[in-house]
Amino acid sequence: MRRVEHVMGFPVSLRVDDADVPEAAVDAVFAWLHEVDARFSPFRPDSEVSRLDRGEQSGDDLSADLREVLDLCEHYRTATGGAFDVRLPGRGLDPCAVVKGWSVQRAAELLTAAGAERFCLNAGGDVAAAGGPWRIGVRHPERADRLCTVLEITDGAVATSARYERGDHIVDGRTGRPATGLLSMTIVAPTLTEADSVATAAFAMGTEGIEWAASREGCEVFAVDAERQVFRTPGLPVAA
Repeated sequence: MRRVEHVMGFPVSLRVDDADVPEAAVDAVFAWLHEVDARFSPFRPDSEVSRLDRGEQSGDDLSADLREVLDLCEHYRTATGGAFDVRLPGRGLDPCAVVKGWSVQRAAELLTAAGAERFCLNAGGDVAAAGGPWRIGVRHPERADRLCTVLEITDGAVATSARYERGDHIVDGRTGRPATGLLSMTIVAPTLTEADSVATAAFAMGTEGIEWAASREGCEVFAVDAERQVFRTPGLPVAA
């Protein structure tokens, strides 16, 4: 089965190679992602995130899912010394950097629970996959028609944070200014929750984020800094 839908502001594509996985499982994946968009988008005034930001909900009233997301946000804020922060001065609460990977990883777990053993779920370029090998291209940060490298994963996730799609949109919470030390940061990790969060957090840290990300257990790194230097960890699963 293959399906593509536009959710949370980007295309989400799913390929399931198992013949016996019911279509209802795929329906559940996209229903979950649409639910997440409605509940956690800071751009929807009626979302749980927006209501919390306006003070209309307290910590005691939050759903278990939102508490989990906020705990992850706080974990990465602390781990990066404040470089990653979803509560920047002058801006509303915006946990999107964690919500995307967290929600797509949950969607992947729905597929696994439904019996899927070989699938690839691609959410705007961030991928959760199982039953590979799957080959995943990493886009050149300055040339849309070129790849920097091709990775190969069997079970796991790949996420990239970069400046080429949305410009200088990632802010270093320590300075309040856009993070410009890196052109792109790609993370391979066991889950997309971690891959996506670490990629964004490391990007916010600038060049020091490369070593920080590489020190995270289970994470492999491919990064390009503002001087066009390429960094990669020895265990990066580069395709042959």
